[in-house]
Amino acid sequence: MNMLLRPLLLALCTAAATAAFAADPAPQATSPTNPIGGKAAAAKPAAGQPRLIAWEELVPKDWDPMKEFKGMDLGKLEDGDPRANDLLMKMQEVSNNAPTNPEMNGVEVKIPGFIVPLEESKGEVTEFLLVPYFGACIHTPPPPANQILHVRPRHGAKFRAMDTVWVTGKLQTLRNDSMMGVSGYHVTAESVTKYTGGAK
Repeated sequence: MNMLLRPLLLALCTAAATAAFAADPAPQATSPTNPIGGKAAAAKPAAGQPRLIAWEELVPKDWDPMKEFKGMDLGKLEDGDPRANDLLMKMQEVSNNAPTNPEMNGVEVKIPGFIVPLEESKGEVTEFLLVPYFGACIHTPPPPANQILHVRPRHGAKFRAMDTVWVTGKLQTLRNDSMMGVSGYHVTAESVTKYTGGAK
């Protein structure tokens, strides 16, 4: 298979698995589709508290990123095949235009993820992407847009690339195109704190 197609196909398959996982109520072990492990709390948060969410809640339940590619034998495409380049462009377009979940717009959330810095000032990250698995946007192609949050913390955060953090703030279905990937969501973060393995 074309070496450029492989990582992007993996990202789309991960998104498909994430959408399928949304229907599974059982907690899961850490994996590419559930990097932090566990499942978001089903209980409603106390008044004034953010809602703890899992990444699969950001994906519309009826979205199938592999719909347009079913029936294709990707193993027959080699490097240099013009069909591979066309398919790569189509996969990237599907990923960049991945739909967001309108039910999440305006919700105060708390979500764990990995930092991909966009802007820094005086040793602090002032703008970043939050992604669901290690290496996304840096060592591998970006996940679909509905699996990337564009975050602007109210106060600079002292973290580095791929640090694992909790982000708390109001989620907006607002697209942003950055040099590291297209995000389908925006958060003005009230807090960015070190991930410690629990919701607190």
